[in-house]
Amino acid sequence: MYTSPQCGTTNCDQPTIGYAAALTAVVFLSFTAILIRHIYLLYEVQPLVLAFWRAFFVPCTVVPFIVVLRPTLLRPGSRNLPFLAAHGLILATFNALWTISVVLNGAAVATVLVYSSAAFTALLGHWLLHERLDVGRFIVIGLCLTGCILVSGAWSPVVWSVTPIATLVGVLSGLSYAAYSLMGRTASLRGLNPWSTLAYTFCFAAMILLFANLVGGDAVPGAAAHSTDLFALGNAWHGWGFVFLLAAGPTVIGFGLYNVSLTHLAASVANLVVTLEPVLTGILAFLLLDEVLTATQLVGSTLIVVGVAILRIQEGRRSHGHLPLSLTRT
Repeated sequence: MYTSPQCGTTNCDQPTIGYAAALTAVVFLSFTAILIRHIYLLYEVQPLVLAFWRAFFVPCTVVPFIVVLRPTLLRPGSRNLPFLAAHGLILATFNALWTISVVLNGAAVATVLVYSSAAFTALLGHWLLHERLDVGRFIVIGLCLTGCILVSGAWSPVVWSVTPIATLVGVLSGLSYAAYSLMGRTASLRGLNPWSTLAYTFCFAAMILLFANLVGGDAVPGAAAHSTDLFALGNAWHGWGFVFLLAAGPTVIGFGLYNVSLTHLAASVANLVVTLEPVLTGILAFLLLDEVLTATQLVGSTLIVVGVAILRIQEGRRSHGHLPLSLTRT
């Protein structure tokens, strides 16, 4: 029987489901930056403190639904716990590096460097998971990365006046995002439910981020200077409400559906689809915050959309046997 290497034992022969899940995930993830900015500007919560509470509220939201609908999902098996802990560590590392990269590099450069994950995921997915890697995939990666540069404003040399350490942190944020995608793909190949994976990884990530805040102090940019800073929101119930909304909305649904997409798509494909996030974030910022979309950003958005469309067409034709499948095993 023929099996595509990126499909493994999961139902990867229906890419439409995977694309629908990934695209819906992007819509919800696009609200993330807007909510984080709103919370930070109004309440001045330290980034890693916000990252901790965001991670903390995710299992608080997901677990009750799992208990009611399918409690057996909370028992992934003892053999999977070390894997889920490692997955949570990678998620916490990604969140921390992304936050520090924004502090050191600025939003534009940090965005471009984190979406270098598209290239990392393609290369590592080919090496570790035997996912397809061909000229067409490289063209799509080029279009999406170029689009991210234009959308984020990182085309200007001025924004790249950063130190080598800052650049390294940004590149590592992209590498950790790629690692998170590959771990999510591996979780699906191990037969783990995407929502169970979401609950466990964010639970472990919350514990790691709590530790980083408690011991980081001034040594970790964006961490709580004192343990009392973890409760900087105090009795600002509107602030707590926005943090819970950030976790229960964009994070739970966005990351959850991204995990679902990884049960139907190769990690490199799913990661390329989510490069649409800065495009939708820009549109939402224009609609909700009256921010201006420049001609350069519109060109960049078009490149990303075209890249994802080409990817979808290629994968759809391959799944129906119209294009040769490379790097396959029987």
